[in-house]
Amino acid sequence: MTIVSIDQAKKALGSQLRALRRQRGISARELAALAGWHESKCSKIENGKSMPSEADIRLWARLCHAADQADDLISAAAGIKDMYVQWRHMEVPGLRSAQNKVLPVWENTSAFQAYSHSLIPGPLQTREYTRTVLTSIKVRRSLVVDDVDAAVDARMRKQELLHDSNRTFRILIEECVLRNRIGGPDVAVRQMARLVDVSTLPNIELGIIPENGDTVVRDQMWPVEDFWIFDHKMVNVELVAAYMTFTTEHEVRLYEQAFSELSELAVFGKEARSLIATALKDTAGG
Repeated sequence: MTIVSIDQAKKALGSQLRALRRQRGISARELAALAGWHESKCSKIENGKSMPSEADIRLWARLCHAADQADDLISAAAGIKDMYVQWRHMEVPGLRSAQNKVLPVWENTSAFQAYSHSLIPGPLQTREYTRTVLTSIKVRRSLVVDDVDAAVDARMRKQELLHDSNRTFRILIEECVLRNRIGGPDVAVRQMARLVDVSTLPNIELGIIPENGDTVVRDQMWPVEDFWIFDHKMVNVELVAAYMTFTTEHEVRLYEQAFSELSELAVFGKEARSLIATALKDTAGG
């Protein structure tokens, strides 16, 4: 779904540029000649096979007598490029840089929605849990810069937002996440205790999706990756190799629909805390 979305966005941008060319009444070959490009360049851009640079878009718009539309087209192109960012580029300066880069989005968001089937979501993590996760990332991606301590501090800043009564958090976690012993039993025990504490905050709705829930409904659902929704306007997805961002109304709506369907499978309040307590007991006993 993610790669398809990027291809669709490229094609949509290409269609807008094609429309400008047709309004000008010239062929793709003629436009390429006027711009001094190879004759195939216009076709590749219009069909979403190649991304135009800012200079390409400005020249295209000017040659099509539509210079006033250049800024909007450039903004659209920038959004496409930001949709898929490889971690190896984002984390060149270190893990702290990647954490700080997304912090402004969090600070400017009032309504958060999140789903996880692999890890405890960042703002709900203990410091020890976060350190274990970030250390694992450093090793997996063979990062040269060792700034795990600074990255942990940066991620902990997000937790301050949990105590802002003007913000709401709706978070869904698969029950299996409670049993993933990230960092070993001691870390897991403290993490479960933190989940119980956080779940009592008035602006946080924590749902746990039981492993033995409605299997009929679950079997009919398409698998969903971990994601965060910000103010019903933007979605972030963390993949193994890259960081995805979606902002179109259609894409955000798909993730909100998935969140709604998953919410129907979850338990909240005392039932959720009961599942956490069971996982805590099993972890401490194991």
